[in-house]
Amino acid sequence: MAFKIMSLAERPGMWEQVRDMADSWPVFVIQDLVGSAHYLRIAAELPEYVLFAEDEQGEVVATAYSVPFALHTEGRGELPARGWDRVSVWAFADLRAGTRPDTVSAIAVTVAPHAQGRGLSALMLTAMRDNARARGFDEVVAPVRPSAKHLEPRTPMDEYVARVRPDGLPHDPWMRVHARAGATVDRVAPASMTVSGSLAEWRDWTGLPFDTDGPVEVPGALVPVQCDVRGDHAVYVEPNVWMRHPL
Repeated sequence: MAFKIMSLAERPGMWEQVRDMADSWPVFVIQDLVGSAHYLRIAAELPEYVLFAEDEQGEVVATAYSVPFALHTEGRGELPARGWDRVSVWAFADLRAGTRPDTVSAIAVTVAPHAQGRGLSALMLTAMRDNARARGFDEVVAPVRPSAKHLEPRTPMDEYVARVRPDGLPHDPWMRVHARAGATVDRVAPASMTVSGSLAEWRDWTGLPFDTDGPVEVPGALVPVQCDVRGDHAVYVEPNVWMRHPL
C-alpha cells in the first residue's frame, strides 16, 4: 500500500484528523504534565515539524512530531538527563526567545493500531530525518522509548540498552529501527518523563489497586511506579535512551 506523507504546514486542514488518530499509548503516559503543556503546541506553533501519513483512502494512519532546539549553546551541550521533558521545554523557550536552533529532536512517532506491522514507524522516522535535513539541520536526536522494555520493567535501562543481537543491532525493536536508519546510542536519559498523581488517579489510569507501599509494575510502564500509600500518591519516572542521527 502506498502512503502519502505531508506536514501540517502544508495541510493545516488535516489537524483534527491528525489530533484524533487512534493510538496505543498507555493512559498514564499521556498524564505527563510537561507533555500536556507542550505537545499540542507543536502543531500550533511548529506545524512544519508535524508530519502525517495518509493511506489510499485518505485516512491518517501515522504521525511524527519533532521540535527544533539549540543544543550547542551555553548551559547545554549535552543531551539532557531529563530527556523528553527537558527538550520540549528547551524547544519552546528557544522559540519564545528567538534563539536559533541547531538540532532537531524527535518527540513521538505514532502508528494507528490497525495500521501497525506495515513498516510505517520506519517510514515516518525517515520522513522526520528528511524534513530536518531539508530545513538545514545536520542532526536529529531522539529520546527513544524502547518498545519491549515494558516486558521487563525491573531490568536497569543501562543493562537493557547494552544488549545486541549477533548482527550487532540492538535487541530492542524500536531501537533497532533507529539503528538501521543510522542512529547510535548516546546515553540513557534516566528521568526522561515524570508522571505523578494521587492513588485515586493511578487507579483510574491503570485499573490497579495501588494499596501497597513500594514499586508497582504497571502494564506498559518501562520501570515500576513508586507507590506511597500514606502519602496518597505514586510517581513514575521513565528512563529513555538518547540516540543520535547524523544527517
